[in-house]
Amino acid sequence: MEEAQEAQLHIMVEEAKEPNSDLNTNMTNQSTVPQQINYKWWLRIALYILIVLVGQTVALLLGRLYYVKGGTSKWVGTLMQVAGFPVLLFFYCFSAFKNSTANNLQTQPRFSFIIVSAYALIGLITAANCFLLSTGMLYLPVSTYTLISASQLGFNALFSFFLNSQKFTPLIINSLVLLTISSILLMFQNGSGDLSGVSKVKFAIGFICTLGGSAGCGLNLSLTQLCFRKVFKRGTFMEIIDVIFYNSMVATGASLVGLFASGEWKSLSKEMELYELGKVAYVMTIVWAAIAWQVFTVALVELMVEVSSLFCNSISVLGFPVVPALAVVFFHDKMDGVKVISMVLAIWGIISYIYQQYLDESKSETDPRMANEVSEAFPSGIQIVDRD
Repeated sequence: MEEAQEAQLHIMVEEAKEPNSDLNTNMTNQSTVPQQINYKWWLRIALYILIVLVGQTVALLLGRLYYVKGGTSKWVGTLMQVAGFPVLLFFYCFSAFKNSTANNLQTQPRFSFIIVSAYALIGLITAANCFLLSTGMLYLPVSTYTLISASQLGFNALFSFFLNSQKFTPLIINSLVLLTISSILLMFQNGSGDLSGVSKVKFAIGFICTLGGSAGCGLNLSLTQLCFRKVFKRGTFMEIIDVIFYNSMVATGASLVGLFASGEWKSLSKEMELYELGKVAYVMTIVWAAIAWQVFTVALVELMVEVSSLFCNSISVLGFPVVPALAVVFFHDKMDGVKVISMVLAIWGIISYIYQQYLDESKSETDPRMANEVSEAFPSGIQIVDRD
């Protein structure tokens, strides 16, 4: 009798263990899947970061090469930054071939009055920003130009605070203060000593235009992120291409109007003939700079959709310290004490923000409530699954 009771008790214990073991197995499998997804996400982010850094560096150096070797048109410098959108037609051809083999349902129309208005607004702001930045590139050494451009991270944080509910932490505030001081230090440079034929007045104009263009870039990125949350909403890869393509088309149209209205188009043929590297090099410099800017823009907007406008801007700014070092080698820019201190402060400010991003990511992985806050802050970002 006792042996029978013991056997029955043993069977009950084993039955009780089986559900727990299944539960543990399910929990193990569930914990493994997010890690795999997170790994793939970080791999994709690393690829975008690499494209942003390389594309931006190449585009900036080619843009400066245009001016150093004889280019003088500010509107051509503007067009270099926005006129490369025809290369995106490749993605439309690929998408058309893909959609011919599978039905792709869209939850909202690709065009509406609000969407077209968003394209027009962002495109016009982009044209204005690029004109200001091309003016700064004309009058400033590329090393000074890039260090001033680092201030766009601060402007982006400020606009994101109002438009996208960006939270300010001590590390982010520290980053903004350092980047602001870094830009202010460059005001005390002797502008005439960096570029031959550039007066202090032109140096001041270049400084103000670059600072204004950086502020505009910060506003544009924050506004674009807001549009992805409120207007575009789908967040698919082809929607990102749509945004870049039509924004660039509007910006190119506005730049062409400026080119012909200013009369700069009349001197382009003479400018090509006098270009130090030759006519072919003149055309190739403009074409490859436009392609580099377009590739950079695609990767930058992908980072914005995946994470935030402030994160993609911090990655963009991260590449700025590389450009002054290369400018010393290729364009013989002077690297004085003020620039060195400014560069150190800029790098410190950038690292401060990136470390804050790392802390937020670590908290989101360990604290479910933090993950919910991240998904609420960036509803069109990390949640994306369909990347067609």
